[in-house]
Amino acid sequence: MWRGSERGQILRFGPEVYSLKFFRERGYVRKRCRVCGEYFWTVDPEREVCGESPCEPYRFVGKTLAKRRMNVREVREAFLKFFEKRGHKIIAPYPVVARWRSDMFLTDASIVDFQPFVTSGIAPPPANPLVISQPCIRLVDIDKVGLTFGRHLTIFEMGGAHAFNYPDKEIYWKEDTVRYYHEFAQEVFGIPEEELVYKEGVWSGGGNAGPCFESISYGMELATLVFMQYKTMNGELIELPIRTVDTGYGIERFTWFTQGTPSSFDAIYGELYPKVNKIIEMPKVDRELLIKYSPYTALVVPKKGMTVAEARRRVSEASGIPLEVIVNEIEPLERIYAVLDFTKSISFIISEGVVPSNVQVGYLARLLIRRTYRLLRSMGHEDKLLDLIDLQLDYWGVDFPHLKEMRNEVLDIIETEVKKFEETISKGSSYVERELSSMKKRGEKKIPMEFLIRVYDERGITPDLIEPIASKLGMEIQVPENFYELVASRHLRAEAGVAEEEEEKILEEAFKDIPATKKAYYEHPFVSKFRAKVLKTYGDYVALDKTYFYPEGGGAAADQGVIKHSKGSSRVVDVQMLAGGVIIHKVEGTLPDVGEIIEAEIDFERRLSIMRHHTATHILLGAARKVLGKHAWQAGASKEPDAARLDISHHKRLTYEDVKRIEDEANRIVASRIPVRIALMNRNEAEARYGFQLYQGGEVPSAEIRVVEIPGWDAEACAGLHVENTEDVGIIKIIKTERIQDGVERLIFAAGPAALPYIQEDWRLVRGIAGILGAPVEVVERKVQEVLNEVRELRRTVRRLLSSAAKLRAIELSQKPALIINDIKFYVVREDEDDREYVLQISDNLLSKPEPACFIAAYGRERLSLVAVANKEALERGVHAGKLVSMIAQKFGGRGGGKDRLGQGGLGRTIAEEEFIRESLNIIRELFK
Repeated sequence: MWRGSERGQILRFGPEVYSLKFFRERGYVRKRCRVCGEYFWTVDPEREVCGESPCEPYRFVGKTLAKRRMNVREVREAFLKFFEKRGHKIIAPYPVVARWRSDMFLTDASIVDFQPFVTSGIAPPPANPLVISQPCIRLVDIDKVGLTFGRHLTIFEMGGAHAFNYPDKEIYWKEDTVRYYHEFAQEVFGIPEEELVYKEGVWSGGGNAGPCFESISYGMELATLVFMQYKTMNGELIELPIRTVDTGYGIERFTWFTQGTPSSFDAIYGELYPKVNKIIEMPKVDRELLIKYSPYTALVVPKKGMTVAEARRRVSEASGIPLEVIVNEIEPLERIYAVLDFTKSISFIISEGVVPSNVQVGYLARLLIRRTYRLLRSMGHEDKLLDLIDLQLDYWGVDFPHLKEMRNEVLDIIETEVKKFEETISKGSSYVERELSSMKKRGEKKIPMEFLIRVYDERGITPDLIEPIASKLGMEIQVPENFYELVASRHLRAEAGVAEEEEEKILEEAFKDIPATKKAYYEHPFVSKFRAKVLKTYGDYVALDKTYFYPEGGGAAADQGVIKHSKGSSRVVDVQMLAGGVIIHKVEGTLPDVGEIIEAEIDFERRLSIMRHHTATHILLGAARKVLGKHAWQAGASKEPDAARLDISHHKRLTYEDVKRIEDEANRIVASRIPVRIALMNRNEAEARYGFQLYQGGEVPSAEIRVVEIPGWDAEACAGLHVENTEDVGIIKIIKTERIQDGVERLIFAAGPAALPYIQEDWRLVRGIAGILGAPVEVVERKVQEVLNEVRELRRTVRRLLSSAAKLRAIELSQKPALIINDIKFYVVREDEDDREYVLQISDNLLSKPEPACFIAAYGRERLSLVAVANKEALERGVHAGKLVSMIAQKFGGRGGGKDRLGQGGLGRTIAEEEFIRESLNIIRELFK
């Protein structure tokens, strides 16, 4: 099913669900396809197949069947205007990164824009009915892109005409949905009725399901018409109160149909081909050969247990084209097709502020970039990736302006990612070889699939890098042809949350019978004392009818304070909100009686410090986006009384200059005295006014959004408490930065009075250093530099002296008798100087003569290090320095190893010179006897 649905093998609907008055009036009959066995509706009583390839080949390729040739932009406009004339409001496309949802990362269908909030009735739609042309990214078919000439794409536009039918308001349902498609296909494209076939199906996705029609013409599915009316839970269908018309019109497929080109890539990117050809010379393939091949490309998708090579034989047999012609002439073109599709996907994802990483949507971006890089490398054009990205940004930026706006950031992020991958490639071979060698020693001959996925996930090492190493070691490796699909499928959706802790479940049950607590802290955030009624107590928890205590949430710590009651007082140490809206206060001390009125007092200085840090977090995020770029999205935050942290996505380590500029910008906003505005807004209104950067803190599952705005600087959906004006935050001081994971930088900071101890500590350290140097504070930096220069010069002097000492020590050792076994001289020494370079210089001098010799030294004063060096002549006699070090280190409770020429290790204890030399010589004698 083109919509990528979880096709209905379990879900089935009876024929009455698909029987429409529209079909009966137009003479349509229900038939069963003799090839696939699915039911379909047609006006042609002689038709025996459903019409969808591969049940029959494409019949539009090489022909002009539409009213006129159209490009993607023209088809998009025709689609939107058609439905606008029929009462649908045109909605701007949503981002391809689904930041308004917590269960998935990429927008893979237009209905994703409205799930689950609109489809479940939580929030109203932005219009009803509405129409949208939504760019979608779908990686489940990444390994098929190119092979099927455009049947599979990672990025495409889905034309979505949606209607949301409420119990008290019907918009339209099946009859009008099919009629609209019928009219669109005939009026805009001139498709005759006998070529308009409707195939019955079942669609499910995003937790919803319903019957659908696949609309097929000339062998190609052009649209899917879904009637979403169920929620899927544990295999059960639960009827939804809102019935949703969810149609997906294939904008690129209609474009392909109008042009009749051999592939959809020719229709989508044809205008770009001359520029692409200047970057990468495109294979010159006879057009008639492609027209002959294209109608059967759906057969390239292997059946279960079949390889792509075997599937190609099917195409060869069906098309009459020799297999060697397909492999030699058509396969190179398929790689170009894939590169064009992948680079467009990358451009869209990165332009929305995604930084490649090993988690969530960053993982998917990294997968696409590395897959494309390896594909280009196989063609000898890996250096052209940025040129192709730049071309995509420029071309599609006409219709999607944010692509051009983000051009510099996109290119910088991708260039950084490519450099990281090149480093991975250079370092990865030795790691893989070590791992596979260990597996082979354990008797394993076949490399498991899990190993391939693990090294890709953890280190970014692709299977094609592993194959030659496996061959060298004589190990069997089988890389699935859909490897990237398998890997991507594990990361397309967010992992399910950890199950509720047992205590939380108990508390939910204990307080389920009382009403939600009134959140008085929103109305009066500066009230510190209040009276309230006790509704229930359980364990050491108290529930009130209203509270001014802020519960932990959104990264902000909970309030603390005191509750005074008839039995004394209790200290509030934590506050939490339960699922039903009941707020519970964890207390230390005697519990109040149920029903009594208590007096409570919040630790207001603590509250105010957290509020400052919360507003400061918003200010700093705005500063980071201004300094670093719009890709700097919030990846996490925590606000405590003493300090706070903000995690941001960024592809490089922050420099001192970056941090200084962010800090300067943040304090400029503080000094600008900007009022902090807080408003409850309709979800659609908020998104229209502020865009999807509202969701810096993640999903907001409600019809209304509490928007915290610093006008002209930052606006976010936020449930936290804030100061009234930016000047109330006080000075913002960034204490330090950390790289907490690849692609995420952490800013640890303090604001207002909480920043003072950190500033004072810095000042104390500077004054202390000035005192040690005996210099005024204002010249400390220059004085420290002078001292460092002196230290460097002393180090150079010491190094020269040690070099001379090493030469003398080598002469001294050469004049002493050495242990000689098999004509190999073994020098075993104990050196007090804890300097590895000094010891290695001794060995260089001692082993310089062309005679077999090996040098072994323990050096240092407390924890001894161990080194062994063998010269070329000794290696030829079978000496292995690494093995010697390993055996000697084990003797003394240490560890070591290394290669044949150089071994290194450490000893577990301090050892006297005589003992070390005696035992080491015994090991050597035993080894070479």
